Amino acid sequence: MADTPVKLSAIEPVLLPPEITGPIFDRTTETSAVMRLADRVPLSMVAETAIPISLDVPVAGWVKEGGPKPTGTAGKGAKKIHGEKVAVLVPISQEVANNNAAGLYSQVQRDLPVALARAFDMAAIHGKTLLGSPGPFDDFLTATPYTVQLGAAAQNKGGVWADLVNGMKLVVDGDDDPNDPSEGYDVTGWVGDPRLRPELLLATDLNGRPIFVDTTTPGVDAVRSGTLLSEPLTYSRAISGKLVRQSGLRDSGLRLIGGDFSQCAYGVGMDITLRISTEAGYVDADGIWHSAFQENLVLVLAEAYFGFVVGNPKAFVTLTAKGGSS
Repeated sequence: MADTPVKLSAIEPVLLPPEITGPIFDRTTETSAVMRLADRVPLSMVAETAIPISLDVPVAGWVKEGGPKPTGTAGKGAKKIHGEKVAVLVPISQEVANNNAAGLYSQVQRDLPVALARAFDMAAIHGKTLLGSPGPFDDFLTATPYTVQLGAAAQNKGGVWADLVNGMKLVVDGDDDPNDPSEGYDVTGWVGDPRLRPELLLATDLNGRPIFVDTTTPGVDAVRSGTLLSEPLTYSRAISGKLVRQSGLRDSGLRLIGGDFSQCAYGVGMDITLRISTEAGYVDADGIWHSAFQENLVLVLAEAYFGFVVGNPKAFVTLTAKGGSS
């Protein structure tokens, strides 16, 4: 008699121990380009609960002795952050799970942060899921009206250096909109696509001298971090939307986002629910069906909560590849 299929939904969810969830969240923050630069705020584990987040600086005033104290405008521009659920399915060899429980947790700790960071960055940057459908967050970085095309400036007019500075200028100066007196921000960081790095290193002046030195800094995360125009630079393939080993995703043409990252905030739920099955099936990124039973796999389904808000979209600028668009 054929075995009755077991669905993951039929498996009782359990909470991972803190020694497992802690490293997962820490590595997710390190892996996510947006999380590395944005502010972290508390997030309720109840998805329907909203927490007001102030993204403005209170205004202080001078008072005489015994005089009334001014009220800061801390509540101005306050936004609400909602916890949105993200799920990821990780296939693991059953031999590893049976013979090395520590190896199972090691693989979970290695794979989950990458999967979670990819999903979060795609939603926070483009407002989309990895499948291209609308994302869970109301706010996302490419909603900014400011954009510059890399390669727009001629080499004798500054080239890519001028493009970057022109993008910075849009954020700093604003567009003088009388209906938006709060515009005009500081560029505090950049998030770039990895393919931008060789483009910057190949950029030269009219005498063939490199404009930029290496855009990474020594250390464990040298591939993903550095500085650009004296501000922190971190790399993420979610910028272009074309992820490694993720088929079916088109290049958006976006190569860089710069802006005031104090104008965006993220929250992380502190519990991960985990469900495990050795008999369920799943469809991989290439649309191929796999059976855990036939392929001796353990399927680990993890679910977590994230939230993301942007104060003013005009605090950011997008820079696109020549001929591309964000």
